[in-house]
Formats: sequence, C-alpha cells, structure tokens
Amino acid sequence: MRRLEPAVRERLLAGINRPRRRDDLLRLGLTDGDLKRLVRNRTLQRFWKWYVDGTFDPEAARVLCALSSYPGAVLSHFTAARLAGLRTWTRHDTSEKPVCLTRTRRFGRRSHGPDLALRVARLDLGDLRRFRVAGPDDPLACLDGAPMTAPARTVVDLARQLPLAEALVTVDHALALMVGRDELENVLDRQCGWPGVQAARQAIGLGDPQSESVLESIARAVFAEAGLPAPVLQAQFFDGERWTPERTDFWWPQFRTHAEADGLAKFEAATPAERRRLHRAAFVREQRLAAHGAELVRFGWEDAVHEPADLVRRLRQAFARGLRRTGPPIRWRVAPPGFEASW
Repeated sequence: MRRLEPAVRERLLAGINRPRRRDDLLRLGLTDGDLKRLVRNRTLQRFWKWYVDGTFDPEAARVLCALSSYPGAVLSHFTAARLAGLRTWTRHDTSEKPVCLTRTRRFGRRSHGPDLALRVARLDLGDLRRFRVAGPDDPLACLDGAPMTAPARTVVDLARQLPLAEALVTVDHALALMVGRDELENVLDRQCGWPGVQAARQAIGLGDPQSESVLESIARAVFAEAGLPAPVLQAQFFDGERWTPERTDFWWPQFRTHAEADGLAKFEAATPAERRRLHRAAFVREQRLAAHGAELVRFGWEDAVHEPADLVRRLRQAFARGLRRTGPPIRWRVAPPGFEASW
C-alpha cells in the first residue's frame, strides 16, 4: 500500500469496502502489478474476479463476492443456515463449503461447482430477510444487510435436498431456537409439488425441539428409518420422594427402556482431575437410572453413524428384556422447561 500514490491510496481505501472488478480498480489509478502485490500481501482479497478489503473475514469476503457475481441472488441453504446460527451436518462434511445462492429464473440458469452452488427457484417475499450483525466490530460486519432466505425457508430447502438424518439435525435446532412448526408448514404449502417436498415433510414431522445435539437428531432418524416407535425425549423420573436430577435422552415407557447418546464432548475436560470427575458423575448417573428398574442402552457417534443396524438390534433386544421386567409402574414426566439436568 505504501508504494501507491497518496491520491490512489485514498481512492482505494474509500472503495474496497465492497467488491470491485479489475477495471474499476484500474480506473482508480492502480496497475495489474499493484493488484497482484496487494493480493499477495493481503491488503486485498480476490474471489471470482472480484477484489475486496483484505481485512474482511475471508469467509465473509468470499460470500460478499459471490453475491456480487450473481445479481438478484440471495444467500440460501447451508450459507443461510450458518449465518442464522443453525446447526448443519452432512455425512461427508468438509471444512471448505461452497457458497449457496438462490435466484429466480428470470436472472439466469443454475450453476454448481466446488466453491459455489447457484440454484434457481421461486422466491416469495415471505421467504426473504436481511442479514444483520450486532455492531461494527462483528467479524461478519461486511455482510450486514445481505439478502438471504428466512430461517423457515432455509430449513425447508435443506430438508428437501438432504437425507433424513442430515435434515433432522437442522430441523430440530431450528424448532428449538427460532421457528415454529406452523412456519415450516407454510413454506411446505408454498412449495407443494417441488422436488423433495415429501422428504421435507417427513423430516419436519419428526422434528423435535427437545433434541439437544447433533448425535441425538441422527439417532432419532435411525430409529424412524428402522421402524422403531418414537421415544420420549428428556424424560425425568420420580424415585418415591422427589424428581431425580437426571433426565434421559430417550425413553420408551412401553418397553421400560432408556437410551443415552454419549458424544465425546461429555468427557472433554481441561485437566485429568476434571475428566475423572465427569466419568464419576456419569457412573453415578447411570446407577440412579438403573435403579428405576429399566433397561439402559448406551451408544456413541460410531454406533449411530457407522453401525446403525447394530444399534437397532441392541435396542430391540433391550425392548424384549424390558417387556419381561416386573415391578411397579415407573413414574416419569418430560423435564419441564428450564430444568437444569445434573449432566
């Protein structure tokens, strides 16, 4: 930047807060050599032949340049989900995700590549919103005001294209955080006859705001696809004196069977002592759950994602054992809102 004439530098600084083409920058007095040098030293970033401020968050800069490349497009699908703060998961997750855009047919055809996915579809006014940031210090401040699909439209778009387990991760999280089921149903009604809408209806029908993690959502898809009865989520039990501090991830009262999704995050700790404390707490918790006279099946990521058939077999065996159990009925309830579990 220091090599530029003061007047050129001033014009550049005033103009790179939004994407610029090479010809725009040449008219400011820069040369091709200047552009190469400025990209090399990170004063500028370049995506799809657009140049933008090098101080912008790289992912935000990439998204901003993609929007400039396709007039009339809005951010959608995975990109809109990330900006809305929604969970997404795909079986073949990669760190580098394409920027997802949607625009109406009058603006041109669809396009798909490793770094950009442009879809063509109808966009109703109710399907759209503007991305907003908390303030100028937000890393994504350069995207403030960017057009994107509203959360309900984003969820339905993903649910139409993804397998059930992947779709359910986002559906569950959206229902817990920001959309109502009626909003999703309204989008489905507007998309009646679109490809994948029946798959989206299934995912949204299974959606449950009580599902608290990616693993729990994936597991529920496994249960549904195997034809298992839907479990109660976040059940809490009465020990004769009080409601216990534990709640269980999945509960089938008709089979007297619990299931617990054990993600690795449960045992992550900064010190060995803290890790031992977490393992001890898990042991005590398991003993209290077992005291209710029910079967308990524990499973992890590998079981739900890589060996779902074995997980289903273990659950069916637990159901059969649970039916043979005798004893008084187990008193339970869905944990009330705001209940702080011991785990």
